[in-house]
Amino acid sequence: MNSRTPIQILVTGAGGQLGQCIRKIGGDYDNLEIYFADSKKLDITQKQKIESLFIEKGFKVVINCAAYTNVEQAEKEPKKAFLINAEGAKNVAEVCKKHDAILIHISTDYVFDGKKRTPYTEEDVPNPINEYGKSKLLGEKYIQEILEKFFIIRTSWLYSEYRHNFFKIILQKSNIEKQFTITNSEIGTPTNANDLAAFILSLIRSNNKKYGIYHYSNQGETTWYHFAKEILRLSGKLGGIKLEKTDNYPTFAARPKYSVLSKEKIEKSLDMRVLRWQDSLEKLMNE
Repeated sequence: MNSRTPIQILVTGAGGQLGQCIRKIGGDYDNLEIYFADSKKLDITQKQKIESLFIEKGFKVVINCAAYTNVEQAEKEPKKAFLINAEGAKNVAEVCKKHDAILIHISTDYVFDGKKRTPYTEEDVPNPINEYGKSKLLGEKYIQEILEKFFIIRTSWLYSEYRHNFFKIILQKSNIEKQFTITNSEIGTPTNANDLAAFILSLIRSNNKKYGIYHYSNQGETTWYHFAKEILRLSGKLGGIKLEKTDNYPTFAARPKYSVLSKEKIEKSLDMRVLRWQDSLEKLMNE
């Protein structure tokens, strides 16, 4: 992918936190020309609009961040989740195929059922237990059927300084509330969206053609309770807040009890190094 001619890149779902993190650092990567399209500018459920934009801009790479990500609401309106996460992904893949573009598609740890107790590898068989996970898995399947030139990147527990996420909720609530009850029953890995953005842009610049499915999150594992505790500790607010853990936090959607992703494949195949989640969180707090 690396040449003297700038690589034309489309970022769909650019209004989300990953899209905004890519926008923040995109200018640091010379030879990349990135076009950012949020859901208002480009609805991926309308294939003709993707096609028209391709004809106008001549994209060589698409980073598909567009997704329906409300896990709870997906149980109540699964058709909408499948329309965006599956049919939308299919539309993007078909247009990429027609124009010989590479697709980098963002997927999720929620394609797994959480019954393992060791990190999930790319060879593990998905078995989603909620509508969100099912819709994302169908999107993955469409891409694999349509394309050869694709990277499906599964990530987990994404957070950043942008949009609505666990990290921001804890910081905002800590200014108002003095008692938190957080679930301790799910084990996973928080992922700083800034790190994921840098990984994706480095992957494009590397001219790597080892296409396929990859897992990317920060290193290590934790629970939502311990993640919240570390956020509060780093912000200097832990002492003034009563933090309680619960194993029975009520949710409408079933969620995997364990969804840690193995990073062995990206470290070996793509020669990428991944920060520990605690170090990445501290880095963001310091910024």
